[in-house]
Amino acid sequence: MKSLQFLILLSLLLTGSSIVAAQQWEMPRTEHGHPNLQGYWTNASQTPLQRPEELGEKRFYTLEEAQELMVQAEISAEEKAADLDSNRGEPERGANILFQADENFANTRINLAVVDGEFRTSLIVDPPNGRLPFVAGGRSKDVFGEWRAAGAGALDGPEIRNPWERCVYVGGQVPPMIAWTYNANFQFVQNQDYVVIHREMVHDARIIPLAGEHFPEVMYQWMGNSVGRWEDDTLVVQTKNFHPQVSNPFIPSSYALEVTERFQMQSKDEIFYSYTIHDPVIYSQPVTVEMPLRRKAAGEYVYEYACHEGNYSLPSILAGARREELDEQLSQ
Repeated sequence: MKSLQFLILLSLLLTGSSIVAAQQWEMPRTEHGHPNLQGYWTNASQTPLQRPEELGEKRFYTLEEAQELMVQAEISAEEKAADLDSNRGEPERGANILFQADENFANTRINLAVVDGEFRTSLIVDPPNGRLPFVAGGRSKDVFGEWRAAGAGALDGPEIRNPWERCVYVGGQVPPMIAWTYNANFQFVQNQDYVVIHREMVHDARIIPLAGEHFPEVMYQWMGNSVGRWEDDTLVVQTKNFHPQVSNPFIPSSYALEVTERFQMQSKDEIFYSYTIHDPVIYSQPVTVEMPLRRKAAGEYVYEYACHEGNYSLPSILAGARREELDEQLSQ
């Protein structure tokens, strides 16, 4: 059985043989002496950003629990790939399907994020409960919440719509990063003065200078303004001045958002990646996230992701809202 073979291989990787291999590994370096992070990487896993509340402060699964979760994920993937029942009922009229259509054609994540040999229950490791520590009303204190509080409706114009929906900007693969549901792939390129992280999702490229100052606070950028530095063999990147509309349902944020990232190569095929979020407008304390970045298999690359859905759907969404308003006026 495919799942059984997968689990046996995973178990072997967590034994002493993998530790011996790591001890024999030598850090690859660029001609400038820095760790060579270049190549294609992924952070895909089924591990959620926030820990399920019923798990409390349980940071990791046992091997048996992890195996069960991965088996269930593989069963789900096989069911999704199966032919549809021609006698199935029609969808509920007017129901919101969210990302169901996309998920039906996206890969199901089988693996869990493994850090320090632990099958993590969440990417958030601090606070200890693995949950975002919102201040009172924190979810509504981003720019969209401010607009709603000022009287803006969800269908009043394009700006109030999430930039993901508009294909202006899609978060999740730039700071703050989550394990994206699909296309969770990156390419790292570096020289003496810059590190560039190109992501597959909407093919954005973060150009990170390794010296200099942050731009003035009035100069907001969608991916924030990043400045990096090497601390021994760890790449540390500090980013602030994010465009306020980067706030999203996964990680709401405000003008005050700042993110400190750390990239540390652990083996030729893995980077230990962590970051800490500071946003006192939204959260009562800093939030720390950890995850592995795993090298893509030989022959796997990052391809162009052409996102232009908003060109078609957004005018229809707004036109539909205007039509409803007109019908309501005519009925009075």
